[in-house]
Amino acid sequence: MIKNMLTSLYLFAGILIFAGCGQGTTQSPTPDIVNGDPEIVEEQAQEEQSEVVEDEVTDPAEQHKHPLSKMKVHYIDVGQADATLIEYSQGDEAFAILIDTGDWNSTEVVSYLQSQNITNIDIVAVTHPHADHIGQLDKIINTFDVSEVWMNGETTSSQVFSNALAAIENNNADYYEPEVGDVFDIGPLEVAVLHPKSLSGDTNNNSIAIRLQYGEVSFLFTGDGEEDAESEMLTSGANLKADILQVGHHGSKTSTTDRFLNAVKPDIAIYSASDDNQYGHPHIETINRLEKSGALVYGTDVHGTVIVETNGKTFNVQTNNQGTIENTPPAETEVVPTPEPEKEIQPVSSGSCVNVNSASEVEVQRIIHIGPARSQELIQLRPYQSVDDLSHIKGIGPARIADILTQGIACIGG
Repeated sequence: MIKNMLTSLYLFAGILIFAGCGQGTTQSPTPDIVNGDPEIVEEQAQEEQSEVVEDEVTDPAEQHKHPLSKMKVHYIDVGQADATLIEYSQGDEAFAILIDTGDWNSTEVVSYLQSQNITNIDIVAVTHPHADHIGQLDKIINTFDVSEVWMNGETTSSQVFSNALAAIENNNADYYEPEVGDVFDIGPLEVAVLHPKSLSGDTNNNSIAIRLQYGEVSFLFTGDGEEDAESEMLTSGANLKADILQVGHHGSKTSTTDRFLNAVKPDIAIYSASDDNQYGHPHIETINRLEKSGALVYGTDVHGTVIVETNGKTFNVQTNNQGTIENTPPAETEVVPTPEPEKEIQPVSSGSCVNVNSASEVEVQRIIHIGPARSQELIQLRPYQSVDDLSHIKGIGPARIADILTQGIACIGG
């Protein structure tokens, strides 16, 4: 386990204070669309109804003397990956939290954080160790002063994961594996951990799920959690209600079930995906479910970086671009060919190179012994330093590596 690999790291520094999970019963009004550029959706505050509690120790009059500062939640446009920056302050103290770190083959998250004048990050929470979520963690730790890194405890053999562990240790960042039921007050922000209760054999469904409460406004993040993860959260009885939902698994139809949406009841739903990505994200089934639920949907492929700004009572949504998310199927649906039975291996010219670090899921299936299941694992374990590194894929041993080399189309670069 990862804890054993990082024995030199201290568990959970004293910057976080454990707090009880007391949830209010605030009803979220439906936002109205405000015309203008950038497009803004603003939630209208409703009259607050509260019940007098005899043992309340905080004077409400004192609370109003110190209203919450503006909090910005940046759903960063990082292509077919995920990265979200949360920044806010309390008095003279500034806070920054990053949920996921973008893809491994880019530095766009580092650049974006620098453009926002971020120098210190209190927590980097990596929902799961796939390369499109943990990808730039090492670069971020090496560039910024990161106090704490959260992971779910799952390990992989990818170079991206190894680089992340080395950066944590070399920079003396604290390491923590959050557990279901953990609730932390990080300044005025409440962070509740909802998933996973235990690790399964499914990396996506092992994603850490986090609910944020800032005043009366709430946010939910579920990484690449799919129907199994959503069902587990529903069964747990946890408070899933959120005004703003980051749509699970880049808008895949395997996530964001009707039952889950009925519990979350989001006013705003935001997914992160690249334009014309090979997976077809967001899937039309997901968009239809979201629109049926009444949520207003934003996507980084259409709107660019999406920023939600809130004072804890109202919120507005700002986008880099204006656009419309299609809710009809594309004219042509890509059909993934069924791989033919393995044939006698014939050398192929280098002109037919399949770059194992960048080729699509369909393209890598041209490589001998790489079928649909292994193609997904191949992509998840990127990057590779050599073709021999394909041995990290389950079922690819020395004999099959020899076949791949003989076939001659797998390459690094080219």
